[in-house]
Amino acid sequence: MRIDPLGGQRMAGGRRGFGLGSIRWIIMLGFAVYAAFSWFGSKETDPYTGEAAHYGASADEEVQLGAQAFNQVIGDAQSQGALLPADAQVSQQIRGIAQRLIKRVPDVSAELAKANGQQAPASYQNFQWDVAVIQSDQANAFCLPGGKMAVYTGLLPIAQNQDAMAVVMGHEIAHALLRHGSQRMAQQKLVQMGQMAAGVALGGMDPGQQQAVMAALGAGAQYGFILPYGRNHESQADQVGLMLAAAACYNPREAIPLWQRMEQLGSGQRPPEFASTHPDPANRIQHLQSLLPQAEAFYAKYCGGAVPK
Repeated sequence: MRIDPLGGQRMAGGRRGFGLGSIRWIIMLGFAVYAAFSWFGSKETDPYTGEAAHYGASADEEVQLGAQAFNQVIGDAQSQGALLPADAQVSQQIRGIAQRLIKRVPDVSAELAKANGQQAPASYQNFQWDVAVIQSDQANAFCLPGGKMAVYTGLLPIAQNQDAMAVVMGHEIAHALLRHGSQRMAQQKLVQMGQMAAGVALGGMDPGQQQAVMAALGAGAQYGFILPYGRNHESQADQVGLMLAAAACYNPREAIPLWQRMEQLGSGQRPPEFASTHPDPANRIQHLQSLLPQAEAFYAKYCGGAVPK
């Protein structure tokens, strides 16, 4: 055996042995195979959208994780004296909206699945629905995997009425129904595998080069995969949430002025769409306008008449 000047080892008879570079490529290949198996092995058709979806946790695991996160949020709010009592007027109003939306989850789920040629989903049947109202300046709300919700009082002056609040809460519930939390887990796992593979491949570079290449790869993953993934989730939740609000007999047309008011938050200053997890407000409004005929059909079916002008 003799040593090749380029660092490989050459066996007698001209056969090349496995050098460090070859081992790196084998490890990279292993990462790639595992990542591909994990990603495509988790592929299912989302019944709400008809699109391919990848999940990083089971529906039951999501419920458990959501409950743990909700308990943490509620505990923090209680310790700060920010959790509104259940008998407060605002809490009762928010709970009333939530109950109407939740009541229509089976109907909307079945109709959207049927429109996509899919069986009606059943994951929501194990949801542990609950909603809390938290005193805060944040104009925000969320619904965790498993159905635990919170609405911050800073959202009230932006919503202005129950119809707009129902649009917001329907959107948040839709994130849980669509299992977006589990989908983000699958995405993060794929990105982490790519980063690990890249780290192995770059092992022979000097630290400065490694840092520069990893930064470029990170930016590519962020703008080419992570952010578009988030924007697509927001658009999906807009659609499912609007149908849910309409079926619960809330005026879906209130979604347009709601997002016009949302656009004014922060004096209208926000990053361009390609650098955000959320669609540009103008594009979002345009998308919601295109969904209104479908939402009005849901309203007419479940509410016995046309949407009020």
